[in-house]
Amino acid sequence: MANKHDPGQIEFWVDPVCPWCWVTARWMVDEVIPARGLSVRWQPISLLFKNRPDPTSDYYAPVAETHRMLRVMESVRAAGSDDDAFAVYWHLGTRIHHDRILDSGEPVDLTAELSTLGLDPALADAGDDESWDAVISERMQRGLDLVGNDVGTPIIAFDDPDGVRRGVFGPVITRVPDRTRSLALWDAVLTLGGIDGFWELKRTRTERPDFGQHPAPRG
Repeated sequence: MANKHDPGQIEFWVDPVCPWCWVTARWMVDEVIPARGLSVRWQPISLLFKNRPDPTSDYYAPVAETHRMLRVMESVRAAGSDDDAFAVYWHLGTRIHHDRILDSGEPVDLTAELSTLGLDPALADAGDDESWDAVISERMQRGLDLVGNDVGTPIIAFDDPDGVRRGVFGPVITRVPDRTRSLALWDAVLTLGGIDGFWELKRTRTERPDFGQHPAPRG
């Protein structure tokens, strides 16, 4: 199935904690990017900042922990490249959703995680450095400006055939389709997301995310 237009550089907003975002990221990385040769910049969206959960809620601890991860992701980007930032997201997403490192409720050793990636472990200090919050807020706002505030993750942005920057929330999927269906889904996202007046397709979710096999390291 041929690509109908050049969507330019894709932006994809992530919080490592979100399981739905992780499945969509795997769809993009495993199926769409290699088939279409897309350039993707992975951006932060902090669900701690977005949803402002009560500190006494069960939801607070995991999103606070992954907010620390987003700080580190941005420090790695600043010290290196967008590819390095993606490598951090991919690694930590794998560790969260396949290795279950948040289940213990203990803080994640981000120094060790960066060392595993061959990145400067000192960059893990950003996890407790609030100065990175301005960068996260500015980057996440770019995505929200495209789609509005009543969404979560994932958010994807692309250029429509007229060169207008568009953003969509989703697609929300529970498993990665095969290559043919994955590309059909991508083309549908580009088509629907580029139509003025189109807002939503939805049906009730009846199953939890299927993360598939443990992914290979990237970056």
